[in-house]
Amino acid sequence: MPRDIREILNEEQSNSLKLSNDHRKKFDERLAELDHPKRKNYQFLKIAASIIIILSLGYFFVPKNTIEQPVDDTKIVNIGNVSPEMKQIENYYLTAINYEMASIEQTPENKDILDAYLKKIAELTSQYKQLSLDLTEKEINEKTINALIDNLQLRLQILLELRDTLNEMKTPKTITNEITI
Repeated sequence: MPRDIREILNEEQSNSLKLSNDHRKKFDERLAELDHPKRKNYQFLKIAASIIIILSLGYFFVPKNTIEQPVDDTKIVNIGNVSPEMKQIENYYLTAINYEMASIEQTPENKDILDAYLKKIAELTSQYKQLSLDLTEKEINEKTINALIDNLQLRLQILLELRDTLNEMKTPKTITNEITI
């Protein structure tokens, strides 16, 4: 037969457990044990770190075969690294050179002339890289800096000359006869 839920709850209240007086103290002690877990032994990590340090020191201090390594482009000193004024000069010329290079239009008519000029520019660019390498390897001197600036000026001058030559090829040649009396 079904029982009334009120009767069940009344029986449960009478059978409920009474907490001891030191219940709070026991609870705090158990909570403290959970807050401070046992320390783990990291001895194997200490050994691994020691081995890594020994191998690293061995790698850096063991003599290596001295094979000439290629120079990293990020370590090359340019004239822009010498002083802020030189950086402005270098930026001016490089910007002008890049602008002129971008404005060149290649057509079948001007391909031969364009190739000849670009070949000169490529030679000057490789000379500029060699001069920058010299500046990196040797001490910074006025002669090398002047050579770098002259190289930039010459490249820009050649590009301006190329632009003028290409413009002359574009404009139709008209011959006008002047008659003077």
